[in-house]
Amino acid sequence: MTRSYENQPPTAFQRLPENKREDDWIRAFLHEARVGHIAYIWDDQPFLNPNTFWFDEENHRIIFHSNVVGRIRSSIEKNPKVCLEASELGKLLPSNVALEFSLQYRSVMVFGTARILSDPDESRRVLKRLIGKYFPGMTAGKEYREVTDKELRATSVYAIQIESWSGKENWKDAAEQSDEWAPLDKKWFE
Repeated sequence: MTRSYENQPPTAFQRLPENKREDDWIRAFLHEARVGHIAYIWDDQPFLNPNTFWFDEENHRIIFHSNVVGRIRSSIEKNPKVCLEASELGKLLPSNVALEFSLQYRSVMVFGTARILSDPDESRRVLKRLIGKYFPGMTAGKEYREVTDKELRATSVYAIQIESWSGKENWKDAAEQSDEWAPLDKKWFE
């Protein structure tokens, strides 16, 4: 049986509601996640780019950057609807039933509208925060040179205004097993 997703928000219909996570969990995860994959459309072709990002909790947005020219910028100028996926993977979870093989994961999907930041001061400020996420002990003007005007002109800094999000976590110790089949050897769980 199929489900109709027409006129539904992108976060509708969680297949495993027990894996759904609430807003506080999502916020904490976005602060810690290391890589976000930005999805966008160019004409009828979807693209996905890995990026570093910073969750600007105060303004409920995601900050990332790319080159001043390229498909990401052209796509966002044409169609600003994007999504970001961030995830963490744990161990593989074997099963004695083909459809129960799984893995541990934590993930967040963010849906929103991206815009290019045009104010140089705002761009510099959020780029410092982005760097600070990944290198918290480093200080601009001390360990590294501030962003120059020339570098800023060669960079597109984006803000994704978050419209909706969802978080999921499956961090079970083992996948479902069946009593109707021989148990797996312990070597598969090491």
